[in-house]
Amino acid sequence: MEKTHDLSRLWNCLDEFGSPETEAALPVCRALAQVYFTDRYPGFDLEDPDWPMFRAQAEQVMALLAAVQARLHDE
Repeated sequence: MEKTHDLSRLWNCLDEFGSPETEAALPVCRALAQVYFTDRYPGFDLEDPDWPMFRAQAEQVMALLAAVQARLHDE
């Protein structure tokens, strides 16, 4: 099994799989991939953190996880 932290790549796998969560996952995957990049590579993090946005993104991730868990329990 291959391991990766590349959210764009993971989203592509989700899309290829035909998951109903694909559409909901795209905006949060794009946003978090950007956050990961700026956190990982110094010099790109010139702005103060937007904590309300981070909280909203965390809520989106939790909702996606709940949807995936519900589907796993149904199958």
